[in-house]
Amino acid sequence: MSTKESSAEKTGQDAVETLNKRTGRNMPQAVATGALLVVIILACILVRIDAFIYLIVIFMTLGLWELRVDFATAGLHIPVIELWICSAATMLASFYAPDHVVVMTAGVLVTALIGALAATRNHRLGGRLLKAVNAKLSGKDAQTMADASYGAAKGESQLSSLASVGVTLLTVVYITLLACLITLPTTFGGHPAAHAFMVIFLPALSDIGGLLFGSLFGKHKIAPRISPGKSLEGLAGSMLCCLVGALVIFAATYPMADWGRIWWVALLMGIMVGATGTLGDLSASLIKRDLGIKDMGHLLKGHGGVLDRVDSILMSAPFITLVLLITGL
Repeated sequence: MSTKESSAEKTGQDAVETLNKRTGRNMPQAVATGALLVVIILACILVRIDAFIYLIVIFMTLGLWELRVDFATAGLHIPVIELWICSAATMLASFYAPDHVVVMTAGVLVTALIGALAATRNHRLGGRLLKAVNAKLSGKDAQTMADASYGAAKGESQLSSLASVGVTLLTVVYITLLACLITLPTTFGGHPAAHAFMVIFLPALSDIGGLLFGSLFGKHKIAPRISPGKSLEGLAGSMLCCLVGALVIFAATYPMADWGRIWWVALLMGIMVGATGTLGDLSASLIKRDLGIKDMGHLLKGHGGVLDRVDSILMSAPFITLVLLITGL
């Protein structure tokens, strides 16, 4: 290898390392993982919308396990098996049942009731969970938590039970309800693929725009105590990318004859999702900061866990669904 080629390779490596440092992630891994996810999601949406629903159920299942581990690092318990069963049943029933909203509402309420009751039981860290917690904490802290069984003393047990019920209800809202609202737009309006694109890819564009503009131009921080990387410049980039994405999706989906009455919806959707996507990132960062962890999980190379990837999607889903319902699209 010539000196010139070696110099060029070193310059390239330095550029990648600089980019990784500014974005706080391994960008080559992040790009590769993101591209693979896009291919999988596109295939599911375009081949059969049912496949997209089952894909969301799988992601929800993985997300519940991540929260199970994350809360366990703070000595909190969520009944993950009960939540898996009830949440999956709620999502599938709300998609296939004729009265989608009614079934979804009933399913979420039943999931919250069963989850809250199950959370009051005393639990010990199982072998697999202990291993996962141990990966996030020191072995000593994890073993101490396992031996304590989430508080064996009477007063500690009551406190732990109440706190576990609280985080279980939070999980039902954050995962079960919001995941249902990801799939709900595919059940109305006659444009299931377009609605799925909006719910999934507009928040993803918000993340991309915020990352690029924030790393390049970010100077004015939004909430430095919660997420030091979030900036007003990044928020503007999120809105801009979402706006362009919304216009492309609308242009590819709705006839030009309808643009006279719906063009403003695309503008609203783009600006709104740019803001809600950033709010989703900040909300997830607040949970992680309170728990003292860096990532929700480590399943997706370059992105952290599943919830690190879908936090903006979850937070944007109710707003997108509401806009689509009100406008009749």
